[in-house]
This record gives sequence, structure tokens and C-alpha cells, in this order.
Amino acid sequence: MPPAKRVKSSGAARPSASLERHATDEGEGGSEFATLARQHWLKKAKRTAAVKVKNEVLKSEIWDALEKEDFPFKSLQALESLQTLESYLWPGYTDDSSNYHVLLIVLIVNVKRRERLETWDLFSDRPADFSGLFRRTLSMALDDTLSWTIRTNVLLFIIYAFQSLDCAIVRKECAPLVSVSIWQNLSTEQKRDGLLDSHAHLRKAWRAAIKRYDAADDSMKARLRFERSWLYTSILDFLQQVYSAAYKKDRVLYCERFVEFLTDLQSQLPTRRYVNTLLKDLHVLPALRLSPMYNDEANGLLRELCDLLTHYTYFTVDDQTGVQHTVEEAYSLHCDNLAKLQRTALKHFKEKLTVLALSNYGAIDKRSELESLLEPLTVGELEQLCALLGLRTAYPESTKVPIDRRFLLEILLSTFERRKTFQENARDLSVLPDERTLFETALKRTDHYDGSRPLALPKLNLQYLSVGDFLWRSMFLYRCESFYAIRQDIEDVLTRLKPESRRQGETVFAGSSKMALPIAKPTILEVVPALVGSDAPSTVRAEVAIDLRRLSDHVRREWESLRPDDVLFLLSVDASKAKKVANGGGPLSEAEKLGLVSVRAAEVMQIFDDKGRPVRDAQAYFDGHSRGSNRKIHIRLDPRAYKKDTEEKRNVYDGINLIMRRSGRENNFKPVLESIKDLTLSDVPLASWLHEVFLGYGDPAGATYKQLPNRVKTIDYRDTFLDWQHLIESLPGKIIEPSDDVSGSFGPPYILETADKPAEEPSGKPSKKRRRDAEPALIAEIETLKVSTYKPPNNGPYPIDAPKLNTVRFTPAQIEAIISGTQPGLTIVVGPPGTGKTDVATQIINNIYHNFPEQRTLLIAHSNQALNQLFAKIVALDIDERHLLRLGHGEEELEAEGNFSKYGRVESFLENRDRYLLEVTRLAASMGAPGAHGSSAETAGYFNSVHVQPAWARFSEVTKAENTTPEDIVKAFPFHYYFSDAPQPLFPPDADREAVLEVANGCYRHISKIFSELADVLPFEILRRERDKANYLLTNEARIIAMTSTHAAMRRREIASLGFHYDNVIMEEAAQITEIENFIPLAMQKPKDGQMPLQRVVLCGDHYQNSPVIQSMAFRHYANLEQSLFSRLVRLGVPAINLDQQGRARPSIADLYRWRYQQLGDLPHTQTQKEFQTANAGFKYDYQFINVAEYKGKGETEPTPHFIQNLGEAEYAVAIYQYMRLLGYPAAKISILATYAGQRALIKDVLAHRCAKNPIFGLPRIVTTVDKYQGEQNDYIILSLTRTSRVGYLRDIRRLTVALSRARLGLYILGRREIFESCFELRQAFELLLSRPDKLTLVTGELWPSERLLVADVDKEVPGEAVMEGVEHLGQYVFEMTNTRLQQLREERGLSGEVPVIKAVEQAEEDVVEVEGVSESDEDGEEDEAVRAEGFEAEEE
Repeated sequence: MPPAKRVKSSGAARPSASLERHATDEGEGGSEFATLARQHWLKKAKRTAAVKVKNEVLKSEIWDALEKEDFPFKSLQALESLQTLESYLWPGYTDDSSNYHVLLIVLIVNVKRRERLETWDLFSDRPADFSGLFRRTLSMALDDTLSWTIRTNVLLFIIYAFQSLDCAIVRKECAPLVSVSIWQNLSTEQKRDGLLDSHAHLRKAWRAAIKRYDAADDSMKARLRFERSWLYTSILDFLQQVYSAAYKKDRVLYCERFVEFLTDLQSQLPTRRYVNTLLKDLHVLPALRLSPMYNDEANGLLRELCDLLTHYTYFTVDDQTGVQHTVEEAYSLHCDNLAKLQRTALKHFKEKLTVLALSNYGAIDKRSELESLLEPLTVGELEQLCALLGLRTAYPESTKVPIDRRFLLEILLSTFERRKTFQENARDLSVLPDERTLFETALKRTDHYDGSRPLALPKLNLQYLSVGDFLWRSMFLYRCESFYAIRQDIEDVLTRLKPESRRQGETVFAGSSKMALPIAKPTILEVVPALVGSDAPSTVRAEVAIDLRRLSDHVRREWESLRPDDVLFLLSVDASKAKKVANGGGPLSEAEKLGLVSVRAAEVMQIFDDKGRPVRDAQAYFDGHSRGSNRKIHIRLDPRAYKKDTEEKRNVYDGINLIMRRSGRENNFKPVLESIKDLTLSDVPLASWLHEVFLGYGDPAGATYKQLPNRVKTIDYRDTFLDWQHLIESLPGKIIEPSDDVSGSFGPPYILETADKPAEEPSGKPSKKRRRDAEPALIAEIETLKVSTYKPPNNGPYPIDAPKLNTVRFTPAQIEAIISGTQPGLTIVVGPPGTGKTDVATQIINNIYHNFPEQRTLLIAHSNQALNQLFAKIVALDIDERHLLRLGHGEEELEAEGNFSKYGRVESFLENRDRYLLEVTRLAASMGAPGAHGSSAETAGYFNSVHVQPAWARFSEVTKAENTTPEDIVKAFPFHYYFSDAPQPLFPPDADREAVLEVANGCYRHISKIFSELADVLPFEILRRERDKANYLLTNEARIIAMTSTHAAMRRREIASLGFHYDNVIMEEAAQITEIENFIPLAMQKPKDGQMPLQRVVLCGDHYQNSPVIQSMAFRHYANLEQSLFSRLVRLGVPAINLDQQGRARPSIADLYRWRYQQLGDLPHTQTQKEFQTANAGFKYDYQFINVAEYKGKGETEPTPHFIQNLGEAEYAVAIYQYMRLLGYPAAKISILATYAGQRALIKDVLAHRCAKNPIFGLPRIVTTVDKYQGEQNDYIILSLTRTSRVGYLRDIRRLTVALSRARLGLYILGRREIFESCFELRQAFELLLSRPDKLTLVTGELWPSERLLVADVDKEVPGEAVMEGVEHLGQYVFEMTNTRLQQLREERGLSGEVPVIKAVEQAEEDVVEVEGVSESDEDGEEDEAVRAEGFEAEEE
């Protein structure tokens, strides 16, 4: 091999210099702050003394520099990246710290929260100091001497705090601000007493608050007064600002944030309970609507935020009990309110308000009608009426709220007008977009969201007001996100098509797009009248003609493969409107800038060819010879949009000149939205035992099996435990006793019975108050389990009759998860990488299947791949395949013999039928029974009842005689001839009576199974339509039904309408599924007797890895749409079982992410098996971070927005791959990962250039992004971190955890050392990575597989070490190795030196081995275009 440079150093990592060099280029002050950091808190020497903060440094060097530029975010970001908070501000904080110190902490916390970084844990070690800091922050929120920028940041800090009530130190500070004590500020004592008397617990809470105040000393009393008045004072200050005559944008932003803050308080029951009453008492919404700021045309966002606050303020839920009101109950409460108004009017204003007092409710619940009836009253009378109704009419003068006629009327109208409920609002929302909904201002605000301003979007919180509230939020957000994506696609298509106006009224398209085609206007074929109860046509059918002549074959095939119900978009584009911008016309909307006039959605009904024949099988039709290029598509238009267009006399359809489609994965929005809408409008309840925990209230452990009354006392764990020792090891802390009928240890199967515990006397009245930090109560201090066993039945003499048994030796944590999952209730399993989540889920399914044969289990996963892995393991267990059903796509990837798709299972049933009927024919022949018994399942059933069962009955009579010998039983056995092909002898010669009977019973079980299977097939012989057969299979036969979360969301309406019922839900990858997709599988059935029959929910996942992927930052970060039910329940403190032993990776590689988990250990085989003990051939280290300097003068590049690439790292990654292949590593054992889609594309390009056509190298198993590789693993991973300017989204340590945990044996990371070393969040992983040299260290003279053992001392020199100085060095080394290898091949084959390289290699490899490279299937038809469209995995700020 070619020589390489020898290692001169001892291998120790060089001193960390990156923090000293680190100077961010973001903002002018970046380098100055870096210099300051080196001087004061990023010093080389390790500090032992306490940090002392110099106030002059804070004020003159940091605060003044920031204030001069009005606190720019980039400068604050630079400060945050220099660990200012972690290393300087917080360690140096004391009660005597200056206000500048406090405000800088607030500013940097806001930066961390805006970048979605962990914040509050930093303060947890000093709760008293944090309390002082928080109180000072609250005071500053009311300080009118501060600038509006600073006040807005202080308010933002408080908003973040109220979004983090799962953190104990934060909750402790926030709770008093929204407690019952704030009712001290209500307008009258009489009003407060009336409210306190409405619920007993309110009066009790009020007395406790008064008692606490009375018992406090002076300082505590001052604090309590401040806490109870803080919100009231803040609201009055807010009213003062919105009524100010002169204001600038910074004050408007503060007011927008304040409305966001009030909305957050109103949207969670614990904070809403007392706040809602105070807001209504202060008439915040009426006052806001009348304010000058609200009515300023420029403040559209403030009005939108006000609408959202209105929605929550008047949400139909009981603030005290949390019970959601139905539409009827809400109307009844409204009528009670009107009755109060009428009684007061009749009693005190009889002359002027007689009409009001005597009108029916329907005549006075509208604002306009009520206003006209109140017109006769004077201002004084209006004020008197308000006072009589208990409505506040006085404010402090400082608020500047004018108490005039307009204001008093607004109070009365807001209080007594009828408002639509959220269900009525949801009913009015269309699930199909048009140009108005796509380009409405509120949605367009999400385009360039950067966190600097709020949005009028509901947030997915820690808790919800009700299930209906959760569904409404989910529907609103999912609809917005879907419409956002559709708009992006429309803009992309129009950009590619380049519409031009040739002459007046005609638009032509100079460009092209595979997703859109120009068309003539659609023809309306039929308008079907409205159904009863609807005002829109039931169906509007139209036809469009498309010409496929100029399309390439694969694009044409995509158009012809459109399926019924696929959504298409009809666009009207007028290029002349786009030109008006250039011609100096007036301001145009975004739609008009693109030349877009209108958008209408339509659904495919049927495609016809040019001869009018329906195209049913697109692939078969495409493969035919006589295919024309013209197609007609019959479409179903949106009836509501059609009705609206007709009423407004808009000639929309005549102007349509473009048809657009979307890819299938993105275009399933309509069925999903319809599913969410159906649930929002229905009264489908959650299972009662899960309801409170789902909403986030009550005891977090209340839904676990130990707290439920229906806990199963005795369970057969079958093959869960492998032996007695495994049983004892798996249940630490429990007493294991053999049952009364056995003694000593014995083998499996084991039945565990929970011993009864003595009844305890209840200790007083139980408290309903939630104690979130308390450990859930256990059923007993030490649980006693009685163990018994049984002899498994003999199922037949054939090897196929033997049951398939589990061979996994589960760990104690896995056993805990299996026991919990087998019992009723909620089970949450946190599974770090390689800890066997899938094996646990499989065993839970196995136990449920055998213990509860009447129950049905729904199996859900985020991806087809995960579902297939789970399904493949289920098939390998002792579960009858006829009870398995796989719905949706992805089934074809299953590496199992059976076909488990829905329609495939019908085919499988019929295939089994034919096989079993042959067995029936053979059985009939062996018994000498004439006739065509095997002609159908029906005739087989007759044969069983007439011949088989009587024969067995006669045999049973013989066996019942006490004096019958084994020989007599064998002689009487009626099926000798049938079992002549079974392993012989059928009956062992020396067997006793019991053994002979067991064999005979096993044989009969084998025969009985044949007839049982045929009885199940019988309905499929009777049913004729394929759909009926498939639906019967779903609702009657299958006991384990698997589908993806997306399929469940799309088909929820259809599946529930079939009467499908199930008892258990098991979700894999639950932390990667959005919360609404977590919820829908829990509600895919109709209630039985008003209750959901759901008994178990098992969620398996890992919230320390990636969350659901949401493309839009506004929905991902602001609305928190990336939240999963799994992560929310963990945050709420619901007990989770943490799997604690990994068996995937070498322990040294697992150390890189072990710190993220609680006590993550290693399974024994990771230290004993040879592959884990031996080193990686050709590499000194099993993992290494390799510092990649600039290559050809460049680091990262961004050829198009968010398409980030790094050529140096791409070349380095491919060079390492080539080196490994030259040493003999199989290509299938190597994966190359990148953190950005742009880098993935670049690596693929380099591989295609250097490796694809060279059989020595071939292609690795896969080249993909970190996000796409979650759930996968490989022996060797080459990882490109890509970024060289800043860390980017890897600061989200969930992504780093995924990246570091994919490798089993070798991990080689390429990155820029100074960027990642200086990142606080990543420090624990990079301290380990950088404890080794950051230049790739090879070992020469080795081939794969290596026999060299890994040494514990990584600094110990290894013979043949060679250090690669950079990518050029490694490239030269690989080039020389390749030439040496080629020369060897030539010599081996006796080829001359003139033979071309590739030809020589191909000839040499022909007789040796097939190239091991496994190329990933590339689903992108046009690679560059597809990758650019995808952007990157997670958008950045």
C-alpha cells in the first residue's frame, strides 16, 4: 500500500481553541462580543471561584452596544451563542444584580426560546434565585420608563413562562398570578360573592387565600398583594396603550403580544379558570374593539389576534368544571342570559324597553336588533342598566377609556348577542381552497415568520379546554398548513410555466411544469339538486380535456394514473394582470402578481381515452399499443364554491385555462381534513378512563393499569419468559411464589396471578387537587405474584403444527412494559435507540391475542417501513395469519410469505380455501367417504358434521372406558390413513395412555383447524363483490389490523361507518406522529352505549429523537404543530417506562448519546460478540470527528435558498467510502448521511461521478438525510454535518441524537470543529468526540474483516497508523490504492497494461462476486428539481 504520514502526537486532543477563536459574523457587534467573552467568561483556565459580573461591563460593553441598535436579534443571537447566559449572566446573578443584568437574562432566554432550545432547566438548581429574578421581571413588565422594545421582551419572557407550566419552578411562580385571589379586582363585592357561591370549591379556595394573607407577615403580604393585582394592573395599562392618541409600531407590537398573552391564558383551563371572569368584568374585548389602535387600518394583525381572543373568551366550556357545552346547552345558557336582561328591563325601564322585555329570544339575540331596541335609553339609563346587570361602568382615569354611549352599548351588545359555537364555525369552514382562502392576509403572514411578531393562530398547548377545543385547533391548523402547501405549489407551477400575454385576453405559457397542463375551459355536465337540509348542490359534474402529446413517458404515466377522489386544481391565469406591476399599476395582491385570477378545487371521478372508453388500469392501458394522447377527465367540482359563484354571478369557470395536480403523498389533505371536521362536529367521546389524562388534568398516573378498577388479575404470559431464572431476574422488587399446586422452580409457560392485597381504610376525603410532582401511588409496597404453569396442548403431528416461540431474553424494563401493555390502561414506552421497542410491542400484541381472543387490536405507525418491520415480527410469532390484516400501501415491501393487504387477504383466504379443500378430499378418501366433499367450504362443513365429528365421537366413547389400554386407543383411532404422511411412528410404541390420548387429541386439533378455517372462508363464497368481502374481513375476521397514521386519518369516516370496533391501540413511532394523527386512531369507531369500548392504549416512541416534520416554521414553532401526544403526555408527568439497555451499537458509540437518557446501559452481547470486540479494518478508531477545512477556498454554499451544500465534506465522505470498499467492506453495510437535502444531492452527484460505474466501489446502501434515516441503522455510518457558518438546526439535540445513534460498529463524522465545539447544547457529545484527534487516523495493512482487537486506551499507538491531513491527502491515498488494486486485478487475470481500467475490473469481477453495492431506490423523477422542492429537512430562521 502507498506510504502515509505517521502519527507524531500521543493522540490526545489539542487544547480547545475554538471558543477563543469563535467570532460570529452575524451582526456588527459579533466580533466585539467574542472578544468580551474571551476576556470575562470563556477563559482558558478552569474556574473554581464563583462568577463575578462587573456591572460596568454589562452596561457599557453589552447593554449600550445593544441599545444603540435597538436590540437587534442577530446581536442577541451572537451573545447567546457565546454561552453568555450559561457561563456568565446566570452564574453571576444575585439579588443585588442590576436591572441591566436581569434584562439581559430576559433577552437571551427569549433568543433561546425563539430557537427552540431548552431554557428553564438552567435555572432549576437555584429555585430561590429564579423566584427573585421572576418577581423582578414581573415588576419590569409594568415599568413605563422602559422602552417598548424592552417591555415587549419582558412580556415575551412571561408568555414563554406560561407556556412551560410543566416545569416546576416556572409553575410555582406563574400560578399565584392567575389564582382565585385576582378576584379581589372584580367590580363589586356582590358580583364576587355570587360567583363564589356558584361552586362550593370556589368559596373554599377563596377562604384559603384570605387565611393565607391574614397569616402572612408584612413582606409576604406585600408580595401577595402584588401577585393578585399584577394581571389587573397589566390589563389596565394595556387599555391605556390602545387608547393612546399617538403611538408607533413598537407600541403596537407590545399590544399584539399582550393580546397573545391573554389568549394563551384563556386557552388552558388552569389559567383560564379565574382569568376569564376578570377579563369579562373589565370588558377587555369591547374596550379593545372601540380603541383607536384597533380601528387603525394598518393594524390588521391586532384585529386578527382579537378575534382569536374572542373565540377563547366565549368558548362554550364551564370554566370551573371543564365540561364542554353542547350546541343546545350553549343556546340554553344564552337564553338564560337574555331572560335576565328582559326581567331587568321590565322591572326598571318598563316604558322604554317593553318591546325588548316581551320579545321572544330569537328576535333579540342579534346585535342589530338588540341595538335598535336599546336606542330609547339615555346615557345615564344605559349606565344604570349596566349597573343593575352587574356590569362594570367605571375605570381608573389613567386608562383613558371613555365611558360614553357607544362604550355602554358595546358592553351590552357584547354581553347579550348570540355567538356561533366553535362547532358552528367549524361547519362553515370549507376543506377545499379557493383564491380567497389561499391568499387571505392571515395565512400570508405565515410565509416569512421569524418569531419577531405573533400570529393569529391557535397553539397546541400542554392542556386543552376540551376534546372539542383540541379538535378545533387541530382542524384550523391542519387546514392552514395544507392551504399554505397548496399555495406554495401553485406559485412554483406558475413560476415554471412563465405565463405571458400575447394579445389582449389571451395568456400563453412559455415554460413547462410536469405538475400542470394548459386546458380549455371545463364543461359543466350536470348539477344535481341539493339534498334535504342543504342549500348547495349535492354534486356538480364537469369535464376537462387534456393533451398528453408533449409529455415524457413517466410524466404521462403519472397523469394517467390519477385515481378517483384525487384532488385537482383548476386555475384561471391572466398574464396581463401580472404585467400591470411592471407598467406602474396600483398595488396588487400576491395572487395577481402571479397572474392568478381564481382557483377551484375538483375531485377526479373517471378518466376516459380519446374514444370515450374509461381508463381503469392506467399501467395496462399505457402498455397497450393503440393509445392516443387525448384524455377527458370527469371531475366533481366543489358544490359550495359553485353555489357561491352562481349567487355572485362570477364567471369563474369560463376563465379557467390551467389544470394542476399534486403528488399523492402531499395531496391527501381533503380526506384528513374531513376526518378531523367530522370528529369536531360529532360527540365522539374519548374512553372515560383516558379523558382527563388526555386533556392534561387530574392525576397523571390515573390512566395506568395500577390505578384502574378493571386490572386483570391473572394473565398467561406464554413465551414471554424463557425460563425460571429469566422470570426471577425480570421482576425485581416483587415476591414470586409458586402457586399452591406446584412447588420449586419450573419451566414456561408461566401464568402470573396478582395476590389480593388487604383492604385499606380510606384516610379522610380524597383531595381532588392535582399534585403533579408527587409520585403515583403504587398498589402495594411490595407486590406478590403467584406463578403457575400448564402443559401446552398438542396441535398436531406435523412440524408446521408446532407453535412459534419468542426467543428474545427481555430485560426487566422490557418486561415491565410488556406487563403494563398487556393490562388495560395507558402504557407509554420510551425506547432509546436499539433498546427493542419493536420487540416489546410485538410481545404485547402476542399476549393480548392469546389472553383476550375476543378483542381486536389496531396497530399504528408513522411510516410504512416501521409498520412493515413490526408486522414482519408479528408474523414470526404464534399468531394465526388469518387474523392479520394490513391496510394501505407499503404492504408490498413486507418480507413475509403471506400477502397482508386488505384485498390481498381476501385472495389469501381463497388460496387457503383451495389448500384446505384438498385436505378435506384426502381426509374423505382416507375415511372411505364417497362424494365431492372438497368442492366448497359449505360441502366440507357437511362432511365434518356427518362423517368426521361422528367418527371422533365414537373414538371418544372408546377412550372414556376405564379399562381401555393404549393399544385399544391406537386401534380405535379413526384417522390412521390420513396421518400416514406425518412423522412416524404417530403413536410412540412405549407411550402410556395419557401420551397416546395427547397425540390423538393433537391430530384431531389439526383436523378441526381445517374445518374452522373453512368455516371462516364460507362468507367469502357467498359474498360476490370484492368490496363486501374486504369489508367483512375488516369488521368480522381480522383481530390485528395494521395501518399508518396517515391512512387512519384518511379512511376514518369510511372505517367507522362500517361498524368497525376494536379494543386496543398500539402505536409505534408515536413521538413522530402529530397529535391529531395520534388522536384519530383512538376515535375510529362509534360509541357503544355512549362509551368508547377502548381498553388499552400503548404508545412506543422516543421524544428525544425527531418530532413530526412540519415544513412551515410558523406552524412548527409558533403553533407548536410538531407536538406529538407522546411528548405532551411525558411533559405532563404521565408515568413512562424507560427501556434501559441497548443492543445496537458498540458501548463506545452509545456513549455519544447515552447522556440523553436515564441510565442507558448495554446488553451483554455488545461486549462479548466478536464484531463488537474487533476494530474497524483500516481505522484506528471506531468513531471519530474529522475536521474538514475549506476546500478550494469554500465551506458551505447555498446555490438556492435553504439548499445547503459543502463540497469538501462531500468529497471527504465519498473518499472514506472508496477507502472502505478497497479494504473489502460490503457496500450494503455502509450508509452516508447528510444533515441537509442539498448535501445529500451533492454526495449523490460525487458518487455517481466516482463510484457508480466502477464495480470496485458500486454505491452504498443508501445516501439520505438524518431525518429520513430515523428508525434505520447500519454497521458503518459516514455523516456530513455540512454547516460551516453556524450550527443550524443541529442545535436541536433531538436531531443530533438521531444522527449519532444510527451506527452499530463505526461512525465517522465530517464537520467544522470550531462551529460545533462552541455550541453549548451539543457540548456533552462533542467533548467525547473531540477527546480524540480531529484528523482521520487510518491503519495501513489491514483488510475487512479485521482481527485486531479494540483497545480500551484510545491513545495507545497502533502499528501502521497513518494520519490524513485533509481531503486532498485522503483522495491521493485512495487514488494510489485504487491503482494498486487495479494492477493486482490485471496480474490475476493475466491482462495487459493497455486493457481499459473499467473493462479489466469487470472481467476480474465477473467470476468472483456480484457487486455488493445496494443503490437506494430513487423516488425522485427529476432529482435536482425534487430535492430543491423538498428544500431541507427542517427550515431554519
